[in-house]
Parts: sequence; C-alpha cells; structure tokens
Amino acid sequence: MSASIQPDVPPSGTGCVECLEAGGWWVHLRRCAQCGHIGCCDTSPSQHATAHFRASGHPVIQSFEPGEDWFWDYQSEQVLDGPELAAPTSRPAEQPTPGPAGAVPADWRFKINR
Repeated sequence: MSASIQPDVPPSGTGCVECLEAGGWWVHLRRCAQCGHIGCCDTSPSQHATAHFRASGHPVIQSFEPGEDWFWDYQSEQVLDGPELAAPTSRPAEQPTPGPAGAVPADWRFKINR
C-alpha cells in the first residue's frame, strides 16, 4: 500500500477545517487519505482540499460524503481504489449539503465554482 493512504488515521473532524475556522461554507467534503485532513471540494468557494494537497504534498483524497467511497489522486488525476479508512468514513448524514448549517448564504448557487 502506498504511503499516500494511511487507513488507520482518523478524519480531522466532521467539516472542512479551514471553513469552520473562518466561518465559511462548503458544497462537499474531501478527506486526505494520508493525514485525515477534511477539506472542501473544488466546487466550494475556497477549495481547501486542493489547497491542502498543494501545501502538504499529500496526493490522495477520498470523498467524505455519505454513501461515497471513491479516492482521487491529484498527481495522476485518476480515480483510485483504496482500503476502508478509519471511522467515521463520512460527514454526519444529518449535516446538510451544502454546509455547515447556518453558514450557507441564500445565493450559494451563484458563489460556487463550476
């Protein structure tokens, strides 16, 4: 198994670390398969998962959305298969998308990256 995937490392929390610190919001969440950092997807305004890859060099993420288990490798730009990561494997199902509750602007659809 690649050092880029560490199955025993738990996620950093239930939402995007940087968005929660700054009062921001996200569309979907991604989990670094190496260190567990939770960041927001590239559709989200701040794109923290990609920023984490650029800053850390950790190339593999996994979706942190309920019912999704795909991995993405930023270096090869390909979907990968991988092992089950440490629980929890997704954001709480009751957490809204986009989220977090109370932080998403009413006009959020006009503020996303396409």
